[in-house]
Amino acid sequence: MNRRQFLHTGSMIGLGTCLLPNLRQAAAASTPGQARVVSAAAGVDPRQPDLKVLGSALDRGLEALFGRPAPRVWASLFSPRDVVGLKVNCLAGRGISTSPILVELVVDRLRTAGVNPGQIIIWDRLNADLKRGGFPIITEAGRVRCFGNDVAGYSRRLFESGSVCSRLSNLVAETCTALINLPVLKDHGIVGLSAAMKNWFGAIDNPNKYHDHCGDPFVAETCSLPLLRDKIRLTICDAITAQYEGGPPCMPQWCWPLQRLILATDMVALDTVAWQIIEDKRRQAGMASLREAGREPAYIRTAAGLGLGIADPARIEIVKE
Repeated sequence: MNRRQFLHTGSMIGLGTCLLPNLRQAAAASTPGQARVVSAAAGVDPRQPDLKVLGSALDRGLEALFGRPAPRVWASLFSPRDVVGLKVNCLAGRGISTSPILVELVVDRLRTAGVNPGQIIIWDRLNADLKRGGFPIITEAGRVRCFGNDVAGYSRRLFESGSVCSRLSNLVAETCTALINLPVLKDHGIVGLSAAMKNWFGAIDNPNKYHDHCGDPFVAETCSLPLLRDKIRLTICDAITAQYEGGPPCMPQWCWPLQRLILATDMVALDTVAWQIIEDKRRQAGMASLREAGREPAYIRTAAGLGLGIADPARIEIVKE
Protein backbone atom coordinates (compact mmCIF):
# COMPACT_ATOMS: atom_id res chain seq x y z
CA MET A 1 0.00 0.00 0.00
CA ASN A 2 1.48 3.36 -1.02
CA ARG A 3 1.06 6.62 0.89
CA ARG A 4 -1.89 7.83 -1.20
CA GLN A 5 -3.74 4.52 -0.73
CA PHE A 6 -3.01 4.60 2.99
CA LEU A 7 -4.38 8.12 3.40
CA HIS A 8 -7.43 7.27 1.30
CA THR A 9 -8.17 4.18 3.36
CA GLY A 10 -7.68 6.05 6.61
CA SER A 11 -10.08 8.80 5.58
CA MET A 12 -12.68 6.24 4.52
CA ILE A 13 -12.41 4.39 7.84
CA GLY A 14 -12.81 7.69 9.65
CA LEU A 15 -15.93 8.45 7.67
CA GLY A 16 -17.37 5.04 8.47
CA THR A 17 -16.72 5.59 12.17
CA CYS A 18 -18.47 8.97 12.05
CA LEU A 19 -21.54 7.33 10.53
CA LEU A 20 -21.89 4.80 13.35
CA PRO A 21 -23.90 7.12 15.67
CA ASN A 22 -26.41 7.58 12.85
CA LEU A 23 -26.61 3.81 12.55
CA ARG A 24 -27.31 3.48 16.27
CA GLN A 25 -30.08 6.08 16.01
CA ALA A 26 -31.56 4.41 12.96
CA ALA A 27 -31.64 1.04 14.71
CA ALA A 28 -33.30 2.47 17.82
CA ALA A 29 -36.76 1.56 16.58
CA SER A 30 -37.18 -0.83 19.52
CA THR A 31 -37.15 -0.10 23.25
CA PRO A 32 -33.71 0.75 24.73
CA GLY A 33 -32.13 -2.31 26.28
CA GLN A 34 -33.88 -4.54 23.77
CA ALA A 35 -33.10 -5.76 20.28
CA ARG A 36 -35.33 -6.08 17.27
CA VAL A 37 -35.13 -8.98 14.83
CA VAL A 38 -37.35 -9.00 11.76
CA SER A 39 -38.48 -12.16 9.97
CA ALA A 40 -39.83 -11.21 6.54
CA ALA A 41 -41.79 -13.75 4.50
CA ALA A 42 -40.16 -14.50 1.15
CA GLY A 43 -42.34 -17.10 -0.59
CA VAL A 44 -40.07 -17.81 -3.53
CA ASP A 45 -38.64 -20.82 -5.36
CA PRO A 46 -35.23 -21.39 -3.72
CA ARG A 47 -33.78 -22.54 -7.06
CA GLN A 48 -34.74 -19.30 -8.83
CA PRO A 49 -36.16 -16.65 -6.47
CA ASP A 50 -38.47 -14.10 -8.02
CA LEU A 51 -36.68 -10.74 -8.01
CA LYS A 52 -39.82 -8.72 -7.31
CA VAL A 53 -41.11 -10.94 -4.50
CA LEU A 54 -37.73 -11.17 -2.80
CA GLY A 55 -37.18 -7.43 -3.23
CA SER A 56 -40.50 -6.77 -1.50
CA ALA A 57 -39.44 -8.99 1.42
CA LEU A 58 -36.14 -7.15 1.72
CA ASP A 59 -37.78 -3.72 1.69
CA ARG A 60 -40.53 -4.70 4.14
CA GLY A 61 -37.96 -6.24 6.45
CA LEU A 62 -35.81 -3.11 6.54
CA GLU A 63 -38.80 -0.85 7.08
CA ALA A 64 -39.94 -3.00 10.01
CA LEU A 65 -36.43 -3.08 11.48
CA PHE A 66 -35.76 0.65 11.32
CA GLY A 67 -39.24 2.16 11.30
CA ARG A 68 -38.63 4.22 8.18
CA PRO A 69 -38.91 3.77 4.39
CA ALA A 70 -36.31 1.40 2.97
CA PRO A 71 -34.59 3.97 0.69
CA ARG A 72 -33.98 6.19 3.72
CA VAL A 73 -32.53 3.23 5.60
CA TRP A 74 -29.93 2.54 2.92
CA ALA A 75 -29.05 6.25 2.71
CA SER A 76 -28.64 6.45 6.51
CA LEU A 77 -26.42 3.37 6.71
CA PHE A 78 -24.13 3.95 3.72
CA SER A 79 -22.40 6.97 2.25
CA PRO A 80 -21.37 7.35 -1.41
CA ARG A 81 -17.81 7.43 -0.07
CA ASP A 82 -18.10 4.00 1.54
CA VAL A 83 -16.46 0.89 0.14
CA VAL A 84 -19.01 -1.78 1.02
CA GLY A 85 -18.13 -5.45 1.45
CA LEU A 86 -20.94 -8.02 1.13
CA LYS A 87 -19.88 -11.14 3.05
CA VAL A 88 -21.78 -14.11 1.65
CA ASN A 89 -21.65 -17.77 2.71
CA CYS A 90 -21.09 -20.23 -0.12
CA LEU A 91 -19.25 -23.09 1.59
CA ALA A 92 -22.07 -25.59 0.98
CA GLY A 93 -22.60 -24.78 -2.71
CA ARG A 94 -25.90 -24.03 -4.43
CA GLY A 95 -27.96 -26.21 -2.06
CA ILE A 96 -27.68 -23.78 0.86
CA SER A 97 -25.66 -20.68 0.06
CA THR A 98 -26.48 -16.99 0.03
CA SER A 99 -28.80 -16.37 -2.92
CA PRO A 100 -27.19 -14.47 -5.81
CA ILE A 101 -30.61 -12.89 -6.39
CA LEU A 102 -30.66 -11.52 -2.84
CA VAL A 103 -27.15 -10.15 -3.33
CA GLU A 104 -28.23 -8.56 -6.61
CA LEU A 105 -31.04 -6.79 -4.75
CA VAL A 106 -28.67 -5.53 -2.04
CA VAL A 107 -26.30 -4.22 -4.71
CA ASP A 108 -29.21 -2.45 -6.42
CA ARG A 109 -30.24 -0.77 -3.14
CA LEU A 110 -26.67 0.32 -2.44
CA ARG A 111 -26.40 1.85 -5.89
CA THR A 112 -29.68 3.68 -5.38
CA ALA A 113 -28.21 5.08 -2.15
CA GLY A 114 -25.30 6.51 -4.16
CA VAL A 115 -22.62 3.85 -3.70
CA ASN A 116 -20.74 3.43 -6.98
CA PRO A 117 -20.45 -0.10 -8.44
CA GLY A 118 -16.66 0.02 -8.15
CA GLN A 119 -17.04 0.48 -4.38
CA ILE A 120 -19.08 -2.70 -3.84
CA ILE A 121 -17.31 -6.04 -3.27
CA ILE A 122 -19.00 -9.42 -2.89
CA TRP A 123 -16.66 -11.77 -1.07
CA ASP A 124 -16.18 -15.04 0.73
CA ARG A 125 -13.36 -17.27 1.89
CA LEU A 126 -12.33 -18.67 -1.51
CA ASN A 127 -13.02 -18.12 -5.19
CA ALA A 128 -13.98 -21.79 -5.39
CA ASP A 129 -16.65 -21.29 -2.72
CA LEU A 130 -18.13 -18.34 -4.58
CA LYS A 131 -18.25 -20.28 -7.84
CA ARG A 132 -20.03 -23.18 -6.14
CA GLY A 133 -22.56 -20.70 -4.77
CA GLY A 134 -23.30 -19.34 -8.24
CA PHE A 135 -21.22 -16.15 -8.13
CA PRO A 136 -18.92 -15.29 -11.05
CA ILE A 137 -15.43 -14.06 -10.16
CA ILE A 138 -15.06 -10.40 -11.16
CA THR A 139 -11.92 -8.39 -10.41
CA GLU A 140 -12.08 -5.53 -12.95
CA ALA A 141 -11.97 -2.03 -11.47
CA GLY A 142 -15.08 0.11 -11.88
CA ARG A 143 -17.47 -2.85 -11.67
CA VAL A 144 -19.15 -4.59 -8.74
CA ARG A 145 -16.37 -7.01 -7.87
CA CYS A 146 -16.61 -10.56 -6.55
CA PHE A 147 -13.69 -12.60 -5.26
CA GLY A 148 -12.35 -14.56 -2.31
CA ASN A 149 -9.64 -14.04 0.24
CA ASP A 150 -7.33 -16.06 -1.98
CA VAL A 151 -7.39 -12.96 -4.23
CA ALA A 152 -7.68 -10.27 -1.56
CA GLY A 153 -5.03 -11.78 0.71
CA TYR A 154 -4.64 -11.40 4.46
CA SER A 155 -3.13 -8.68 6.62
CA ARG A 156 0.53 -8.83 7.59
CA ARG A 157 -0.45 -7.83 11.09
CA LEU A 158 -1.96 -10.25 13.59
CA PHE A 159 -5.13 -9.11 15.33
CA GLU A 160 -6.00 -10.36 18.82
CA SER A 161 -9.24 -10.64 20.76
CA GLY A 162 -9.23 -12.80 23.87
CA SER A 163 -7.89 -16.19 22.82
CA VAL A 164 -8.24 -15.46 19.09
CA CYS A 165 -5.12 -14.37 17.21
CA SER A 166 -5.51 -14.17 13.45
CA ARG A 167 -4.72 -12.30 10.30
CA LEU A 168 -7.74 -10.55 8.84
CA SER A 169 -8.84 -10.54 5.23
CA ASN A 170 -7.41 -7.44 3.58
CA LEU A 171 -10.97 -6.57 2.61
CA VAL A 172 -11.71 -6.05 6.31
CA ALA A 173 -8.29 -4.78 7.37
CA GLU A 174 -7.70 -2.31 4.53
CA THR A 175 -10.26 -2.01 1.75
CA CYS A 176 -13.82 -1.89 3.06
CA THR A 177 -15.20 0.86 5.26
CA ALA A 178 -18.56 -0.86 5.77
CA LEU A 179 -19.72 -4.48 5.83
CA ILE A 180 -23.03 -6.20 5.21
CA ASN A 181 -23.36 -9.69 6.66
CA LEU A 182 -25.27 -12.06 4.33
CA PRO A 183 -25.17 -15.49 6.03
CA VAL A 184 -27.43 -18.51 5.69
CA LEU A 185 -29.27 -20.36 8.47
CA LYS A 186 -28.04 -23.87 9.12
CA ASP A 187 -26.97 -26.42 11.67
CA HIS A 188 -23.25 -26.84 12.21
CA GLY A 189 -21.86 -30.23 13.15
CA ILE A 190 -19.24 -28.78 15.50
CA VAL A 191 -20.42 -25.40 16.84
CA GLY A 192 -24.16 -26.09 16.64
CA LEU A 193 -25.28 -23.09 14.61
CA SER A 194 -23.98 -21.27 11.56
CA ALA A 195 -25.74 -17.96 11.04
CA ALA A 196 -24.72 -14.34 11.68
CA MET A 197 -21.63 -14.53 13.89
CA LYS A 198 -20.19 -17.76 12.54
CA ASN A 199 -20.14 -16.24 9.04
CA TRP A 200 -17.21 -14.05 10.12
CA PHE A 201 -14.94 -17.06 10.45
CA GLY A 202 -14.57 -16.40 6.72
CA ALA A 203 -12.73 -13.17 7.57
CA ILE A 204 -9.80 -14.79 9.40
CA ASP A 205 -6.97 -16.90 8.03
CA ASN A 206 -7.07 -19.70 10.64
CA PRO A 207 -10.68 -20.61 11.48
CA ASN A 208 -9.66 -24.27 11.74
CA LYS A 209 -8.06 -23.46 15.10
CA TYR A 210 -11.24 -22.13 16.68
CA HIS A 211 -13.86 -24.89 16.57
CA ASP A 212 -13.00 -26.55 19.89
CA HIS A 213 -15.57 -26.41 22.72
CA CYS A 214 -18.37 -25.78 20.19
CA GLY A 215 -16.63 -22.59 19.09
CA ASP A 216 -16.95 -21.03 22.52
CA PRO A 217 -15.55 -18.42 23.13
CA PHE A 218 -13.87 -18.22 19.72
CA VAL A 219 -16.84 -17.22 17.54
CA ALA A 220 -17.71 -14.41 19.95
CA GLU A 221 -14.11 -13.25 20.27
CA THR A 222 -13.66 -13.18 16.50
CA CYS A 223 -16.70 -10.90 16.23
CA SER A 224 -15.15 -8.74 18.98
CA LEU A 225 -12.19 -7.77 16.80
CA PRO A 226 -12.67 -3.97 16.64
CA LEU A 227 -11.71 -3.61 13.00
CA LEU A 228 -14.40 -6.13 12.10
CA ARG A 229 -17.07 -5.30 14.69
CA ASP A 230 -17.07 -1.56 14.00
CA LYS A 231 -17.61 -1.95 10.25
CA ILE A 232 -20.64 -4.26 10.33
CA ARG A 233 -23.70 -2.16 9.56
CA LEU A 234 -26.40 -4.73 8.84
CA THR A 235 -27.12 -8.48 8.82
CA ILE A 236 -29.53 -10.02 6.33
CA CYS A 237 -29.75 -13.78 6.86
CA ASP A 238 -30.87 -15.77 3.82
CA ALA A 239 -33.28 -18.30 5.35
CA ILE A 240 -35.16 -19.08 2.15
CA THR A 241 -33.81 -22.59 2.63
CA ALA A 242 -32.59 -23.60 6.09
CA GLN A 243 -30.95 -26.76 7.43
CA TYR A 244 -31.46 -28.30 10.86
CA GLU A 245 -28.91 -31.16 10.84
CA GLY A 246 -25.72 -32.26 9.08
CA GLY A 247 -24.14 -28.86 8.40
CA PRO A 248 -22.03 -27.15 7.32
CA PRO A 249 -22.21 -29.12 4.02
CA CYS A 250 -25.59 -29.22 2.31
CA MET A 251 -27.65 -32.24 3.33
CA PRO A 252 -30.92 -32.02 1.36
CA GLN A 253 -32.67 -34.54 3.61
CA TRP A 254 -32.40 -32.07 6.49
CA CYS A 255 -33.18 -28.89 4.58
CA TRP A 256 -36.59 -27.25 4.54
CA PRO A 257 -38.14 -24.19 2.83
CA LEU A 258 -38.32 -21.67 5.65
CA GLN A 259 -38.79 -18.91 3.03
CA ARG A 260 -37.72 -16.03 5.23
CA LEU A 261 -35.23 -13.20 5.36
CA ILE A 262 -34.08 -12.48 8.91
CA LEU A 263 -32.76 -8.97 9.48
CA ALA A 264 -31.05 -7.28 12.42
CA THR A 265 -28.28 -4.92 13.42
CA ASP A 266 -27.67 -7.06 16.52
CA MET A 267 -25.96 -10.30 15.43
CA VAL A 268 -26.29 -11.83 18.89
CA ALA A 269 -30.05 -11.31 18.89
CA LEU A 270 -30.33 -12.67 15.36
CA ASP A 271 -28.38 -15.79 16.30
CA THR A 272 -30.56 -16.26 19.38
CA VAL A 273 -33.66 -16.25 17.16
CA ALA A 274 -31.96 -18.49 14.59
CA TRP A 275 -30.99 -20.97 17.31
CA GLN A 276 -34.62 -21.23 18.42
CA ILE A 277 -35.77 -21.80 14.83
CA ILE A 278 -33.32 -24.70 14.48
CA GLU A 279 -34.34 -26.16 17.84
CA ASP A 280 -38.04 -25.95 16.96
CA LYS A 281 -37.46 -27.75 13.67
CA ARG A 282 -35.34 -30.43 15.34
CA ARG A 283 -38.10 -30.98 17.90
CA GLN A 284 -40.70 -31.35 15.13
CA ALA A 285 -38.44 -33.91 13.44
CA GLY A 286 -38.07 -35.89 16.68
CA MET A 287 -34.37 -35.06 17.02
CA ALA A 288 -32.33 -34.26 20.12
CA SER A 289 -31.75 -30.64 21.03
CA LEU A 290 -28.35 -29.17 20.24
CA ARG A 291 -27.50 -29.31 23.94
CA GLU A 292 -28.42 -32.99 24.07
CA ALA A 293 -26.38 -33.54 20.91
CA GLY A 294 -23.33 -32.02 22.65
CA ARG A 295 -23.06 -28.94 20.47
CA GLU A 296 -25.05 -26.17 22.08
CA PRO A 297 -23.96 -22.80 20.58
CA ALA A 298 -22.96 -21.32 23.94
CA TYR A 299 -20.84 -18.74 22.09
CA ILE A 300 -24.04 -16.75 21.66
CA ARG A 301 -24.31 -16.12 25.41
CA THR A 302 -20.57 -15.45 25.54
CA ALA A 303 -20.99 -12.79 22.87
CA ALA A 304 -23.71 -11.13 24.93
CA GLY A 305 -21.36 -11.16 27.91
CA LEU A 306 -18.76 -9.38 25.79
CA GLY A 307 -21.25 -6.62 25.03
CA LEU A 308 -21.79 -7.56 21.39
CA GLY A 309 -25.57 -7.76 21.66
CA ILE A 310 -28.55 -9.28 23.42
CA ALA A 311 -29.08 -13.01 23.93
CA ASP A 312 -31.96 -12.91 26.41
CA PRO A 313 -35.11 -13.95 24.47
CA ALA A 314 -37.23 -11.82 26.81
CA ARG A 315 -35.40 -8.72 25.55
CA ILE A 316 -35.65 -9.56 21.86
CA GLU A 317 -38.61 -8.23 19.89
CA ILE A 318 -39.38 -10.51 16.96
CA VAL A 319 -41.34 -8.80 14.20
CA LYS A 320 -42.87 -10.96 11.48
CA GLU A 321 -43.65 -9.37 8.15
